[in-house]
This record gives sequence, structure tokens and C-alpha cells, in this order.
Amino acid sequence: MNSMPEQTVTATTPIRGQVPDKPALEGLETKWSQSWQDEQTYTFRRPELDLTDAASRAAARAQVFSIDTPPPTVSGSLHVGHVFSYTHTDVIARYQRMTGKQVFYPMGWDDNGLPTERRVQNFYGVRCDPSVPYDPDFTPPAKPDPKKQVPISRRNFVALCHELTATDEQVFENLWRRVGLSVDWNELYTTIGDESQRIAQLAFLRNFSRGEAYLSEAPTMWDVSFQTAVAQAELEARDYPGAYHRIGFSRPDGEKVWIETTRPELIPSVCALIAHPDDERYQPLFGTTVKSPVFNVEIPVLAHPAAEKDKGAGIAMCCTFGDLTDVIWWRELQLPMRTIINRDGRLQAETPEWLVDASFYPEMATKTTFSARAAIVDKLRETGEMDGEPKPTQRMANFYEKGDKPLEIVSTRQWYIANGGRDEALKAKLVARGNEIAWTPEHMKHRYDNWVGGLNGDWLISRQRFFGVPFPVWYPTDAEGEPDYTRPITADEASLPVDPSSDAPAGYQESQRNQPNGFIADPDVMDTWATSSLSPELATGWQRDEELFALTFPMDIAPQAHDIIRTWLFSRVVRSNFEFDQVPWRRATISGFVVDPDRKKMSKSKGNVVVPTEILDKYGADAVRWRAAMARPGLDSPFDETQMKVGRRLAMKVLNASKFVLGMSGDAGRPSTTAELVEAPVDLAMLAGLRGVVEKATESFERYDYTGGLEAAEGFFWSFCDDYLETVKERAYGSQGEAAAASAQTALRSALDVMLRLFAPFLPFVTEEVWSWFKDGSVHTAAWPTTDELPASGDPRLLADLATALIALRGAKSNAKVSMKTEVTRAEFVGQADVLVRLKAFEADLGAVGRITGEVVWTVAEQPLSVEVKLAEQA
Repeated sequence: MNSMPEQTVTATTPIRGQVPDKPALEGLETKWSQSWQDEQTYTFRRPELDLTDAASRAAARAQVFSIDTPPPTVSGSLHVGHVFSYTHTDVIARYQRMTGKQVFYPMGWDDNGLPTERRVQNFYGVRCDPSVPYDPDFTPPAKPDPKKQVPISRRNFVALCHELTATDEQVFENLWRRVGLSVDWNELYTTIGDESQRIAQLAFLRNFSRGEAYLSEAPTMWDVSFQTAVAQAELEARDYPGAYHRIGFSRPDGEKVWIETTRPELIPSVCALIAHPDDERYQPLFGTTVKSPVFNVEIPVLAHPAAEKDKGAGIAMCCTFGDLTDVIWWRELQLPMRTIINRDGRLQAETPEWLVDASFYPEMATKTTFSARAAIVDKLRETGEMDGEPKPTQRMANFYEKGDKPLEIVSTRQWYIANGGRDEALKAKLVARGNEIAWTPEHMKHRYDNWVGGLNGDWLISRQRFFGVPFPVWYPTDAEGEPDYTRPITADEASLPVDPSSDAPAGYQESQRNQPNGFIADPDVMDTWATSSLSPELATGWQRDEELFALTFPMDIAPQAHDIIRTWLFSRVVRSNFEFDQVPWRRATISGFVVDPDRKKMSKSKGNVVVPTEILDKYGADAVRWRAAMARPGLDSPFDETQMKVGRRLAMKVLNASKFVLGMSGDAGRPSTTAELVEAPVDLAMLAGLRGVVEKATESFERYDYTGGLEAAEGFFWSFCDDYLETVKERAYGSQGEAAAASAQTALRSALDVMLRLFAPFLPFVTEEVWSWFKDGSVHTAAWPTTDELPASGDPRLLADLATALIALRGAKSNAKVSMKTEVTRAEFVGQADVLVRLKAFEADLGAVGRITGEVVWTVAEQPLSVEVKLAEQA
């Protein structure tokens, strides 16, 4: 509209109840973020309840909406995808708050584990070496060199982890405040704080006491770079270059059994050759033995259905261990353990005792798998036990999701929590738990079901790292100082949190540490998911605040991205199932990824990451939030920066249209007038149309379809500005008398009141600003609009008729290349009778907006509405 130019100047600080002369978006984020903090606008206020009365507990819980907010990893960096997904949660939180719920919306920082350690190492130029003594006066190098890291004690290293994460956490909090998250910052936790350590250790001890957690020596996926065990949920299959080697095993008759392998360096660890039981080529061999090349170890030939008849030669080496299939064969066929790869990724120095001919093994000992492979291949060429040359191929290998080298499988002692991977009854129960959760969108449940159904081992929760929650466990030592792992000493619940590396167990003295007939501490820490899996318990005050727990657990929603259904979502279900025999929340809301325009996932390595501060600086938070809300639940959304311009235009239009409405209706500080003053058909039609929008937006939000709610509100708003507002503005200024003006003014103010509340979850800054011009309090604690607020007597079809008429009138002038202010000396409206009757009801308004100064003709015809005009001659 010509009367509402798009202002871009910096906002002044308006006085509440006063409309500024030049509204602007700039400055609103700082102003209102500070105001919300000062006023504690989003603070969770507990409903009253009697903990001893079940009815009181239920009634109070019904007044609360609680959110299991994902704790972001502060050692990483936030990208635009994070802003989008956290905005989705905030939109829901704001809606629920406006419906009258007390919204429990905490924030947590996930600040332990491998990513933090790597960041600390690179940032300070240090590395943890537990053998180094603690230095209370340690200062990091003035010029850190990541390639020459200084070894420091575990205690010094952990102190630096805490120091750096505190800085990172503040950066994250500042960004979330700028985005406008309505988080209650009084409810903040970290996954490495004392309380989190206490809860994580307490939950573990209870799992252990019930037999759900256990210590076991078993084949373990191992990252040789990070020097730690890796859980199944952290595996990532990637293409990896390799080569097939055709190698012969000798039968007693001198004939060869040829196998094809990409890992000939594992020949010393072969414990069987395996083929499919239905493979006719090898059925005569089942139950016989062959000898391994170079080392002449007698190897059985066995059958197993997991062997692939159409892969390679159809018969494969089973080594302990080359891959996860080897683990299955080893376990189910009860094969011997012949591990030769150490935790550092090199072959063991000692010559294995089972090798019949061990003369060549020293040539492989202590080498990396790559160098050992080269050595054995040269030897196989020499002995003639390799047919032809290696054939290059791409093979799928397992990687740690944060690692860059293929994982090895080594035998280690680790802590596990049962998750159904080895217990079909538990697996079935956990699948059933998924049915107790409402899923948004519904199809995401299939990912949960598929993951749980495909588990083949329990959840490995121990890590060989330094910055994490230590296991509250020690082991007694015998007279030789050797630990007895079959009799772990666990901490008392009342003593938690404990650090076994510096605290002695009950009944022992510190002087007995690492001594004969004394004790040793469990050296490991818990996997970060073992703590994050307790985020509902941490946030809701389990075992800390009984009243808060009763008000907030089980929680209402668990918002997250779809890629961590297998890790974070499932692990929380596991812990809640064991501790409470129920799911930890009622609904899981799953967001998609923000991808680049080519629909590729954003990553630093690809150089396609969008930094949030850049788009926030350029377009403002409301514009970014608008774009985020246009990304539907569960669907990946291509990022296009130009779309932010649309969101900014909408936010600016809200400012200018609101100023226009309040300016034409007199005193901006007066309350909205009553509905009885609205009499004009077009005014009633507009409010009836808005009534339908309120109904649709509310239904969308109740389905957790925030995008549908935004589309309903925005579609109406643009029509309101472009059509209705232009149509009634002269009447609102008094051109048709006081009563007609009062009808328009009341309708305008009523509509503005409702539209601001509809937009509030999406555009929190601009709606709060406008609300302050004519209302007390915050729009974000105002009531969500209801259909009862708006009259139903109008005919919404009139709005469509109006839009069609205006398109025709404006189109005629546009085609004639004349100003929209050009007068129309004759207008003929042609259409169906009922349409013309509706248009005649506001002929005066139509004449004003269309500048119709001459004859108006109404012609009934069975056709869609059209308008023929005659324009005044131009001078």
C-alpha cells in the first residue's frame, strides 16, 4: 500500500501505548530479549498440588506442558539446521503457553565426550596422559600447537574441558536468546555437572543392581585413532578402497580351496572357513579341514546361513575379528578366539601360539594393518598361494561416526546395558514401547521399529576417555595386585557423585589404591549417550525435586532430528522402561535436515554450511523463524537465502499495517471496542473469515502442524492488507459517517488483536512490539484466540468476491498503464446473482477503493465474476 512504505531505519525505543512514527525491525531483538529476561516472561510457574493426593497430582500435571529439549553439543558449532529445528520446538512451546499451559521448557548443554576432548586438545595444544602427575599451577601453552600437544594429567585436562565448555555455552545461550527461544533459562543443566553425574551414576547403579547393566569381555568395535570402544548406534558405513585377494587354503589331497578376501593380514587369526549350507560347491567339504597358507594352521570348514553364496567365491574366512559377521560366526559356531590386532591398530608383538609355522609372523608383528597386509601379500606371491594380483574394489567398512579410519574389532572388557539386542523378549517390549508414543510425523515410527528390530548386541556404554561421567565402581585386588573383575565394588547412592580415580571405596584407604589386597578404580567413563539418555530425568528433577518431577514427567514432547532416533530417542526409552516401566514422553516430534539447494546435507567438509549469525544479521530473527516454520515436520528442507527476504517482508508488513490500523482508529491506547459496533457486511465477512482462520490454525497446532498454522494466518493477513484494508480505509476515516467508521475501526482493531496472537509463536519480536503499542502485558502470555471472540454472522464468500473484483479493477488499470488512482467512469460487474448481491452490499466501499465515480451496472450471468471498466481520459 502506498501509505505504508517499507521502513528500514533503526528502531527507537517506543513507550508502551505509543505508536512510533517510523516502525522498524532493527533493535527489536535486543530490546525484547532483555525485556523478557527482566520480566521473567517465560519462567515456569508451578501449579499448586498435593503430592499425597493422586487427584491433585493429575490435575496439576494437566496444567503443564513439558519439553525434553535436545541439549546441543557445545563443543561443536551451530548451523542453520539447528536454528530451524529449535525454532520448531519454540513455536509449539509458545502456542501451548498461550493456550493457558505452564510450559516447562528447559535447556541443557551436552558438554562431555569425544568432541569436547578433541576441541580442547586443538584449542589449548594439550593431550591427556593419566601417567602425568597433577600440576596445580599448570598454564596452557601461550601459542598452542595442535601438532605438538603437551601431555598433562587427567585432572588438569578435565579442568580445561570445563573452562572451554563454559565459554562455548555462553556463545550458544546468546544465539538462542537472539533467535527468540522462549526457554526458561532458570532450568539449565549440563551433562557433566555434579547433578548430572549424580543422576547418571545413580541410574547406572540401579541398572546394575537389577541386572540390566553388566561387565563383559567381548568383541568390541574399536576406533584406533580415538582409542575407545564404539557402540552400534555410532557406526557409520562408508565406502572404503580395498582389493580382493584370491588365496588358496590347502586340502589334505593337495587341492586348493580358493577364497577371496580384502583382509589377507588376518590370515593368522583364521579359525574357520564358512560357506552357506545350501551351497552345493562346498557341501562335500563341510566337516573336513584345510590348512591356512603360510602358517599351516588346520582350519575347519563349516556351514552357516549368513554366508553369501553369490559373494566372491561363496566361501569366506572367519577371523577373530574382521567384521561383525565374524563375531556372529564366532559366537554361534563356538569358534576359538584368535585375536592378533591390538587397540592401537597394530598386530601384536608376541607370536600367536596356535600358528604351526610361525616363521613369517615376526615380519608382520607390530605393523599397522596396512603394512602387515603388504607384507603378507608379498609372502603369498612368493609361496604361490595367491592366484593372480589383487583386484581393486570399493568395500563398505564400519567407521566411528566422528572418525576417519575403519574400525577394528578387538576383545575388551566393557560395560553394557541390555537393549534387546540379545534378548528377544526385551526387544519385543521395546518395540511395543514405540507404539505408546505419538509420532509427528507418523512415518518416523518406522525408523524406530527398524532400528530396534535390527539390533544384534547390547548397548556398549563405556568409553576409554577422560572427560565424562566416571563409573562409580572399583575392583578389589588379590595378593599379587591383580584386579578381580568378578567382584566389583559399587559406590553407595548417598555418596554420589564420586570419582573412583580420586575417591576410595567404603572400607578402604587411599593408600591401598593399586596395591596388593587393595583396590583399583574402573578407568572408564560413560558414553555421552549414557548421560543424554537421562535428559528427561535430569530436567524434571528425578531424585532431586519430587514436586517438579510429579508436574513434568512423563514429558509431553521429545523434539529432535530424525538421524538420532536410533541413539538419543531409543536410549531414553530404554532407561525409562527400566526405571519407570513406561515411556518418558507422550509424543516425539521429528524435524528434518536443512540441506543445500542440491539437497545435500550441510557439512563443514563440503563447504556448504550456513552460519546462523550471518543470516540473523542480514534478515533478522523473525524472518529466519518464518522460514524455519515453513519447513514441515520430518521433511528435509532445501535452504535458499532469498526466502528470508519473504519472511522479512512479512515482519515489516506487520509493523506497518499495524501502525496504519491503529492510526486510523483514533486513540491507540483505548481497548478494542465491542463486536456490537460491527455492522457493515464486508466487516462482518472479514471477521467471519478470520474466525475460520483461527479454527484452522488451532486445529493445525493441535496436530503439531505448525506450518499449517502459519500458512493459514499468513494467507489471511496478506488478503487483509491488500484487499480489506484498502477497501475500508476511507470509511474508517469517516467518509460514510460515524456509525460506518465505527464498524470499520472496530473490525480492524479486533482483527489486528487476533492476528498478532496468531503470528506470535512465529514472529515473537515484531508481534511483541506491536502489542506494546496498544496493550498491556506480553502477547506471549495473552490467550490464544478462539472462534468465540469473533462473530459468525458474516459471509466469508464476500471476501473472495472482493478479491476477484479488485483483481479485475486493478488489472484494467495496469493493462492501460495508468495509476491505480485513475477514476473509473463506468463499471459493469457480470456474474451470478448471489455474487452480485453480496458485492452490492458494500458498493460504497468498492467504489471508494476502485475510484468508481460514474455509473455502476450489475449484470446477472451464469459465469464467474468479471468486471468491465471505462477509465477516465488522461490529460
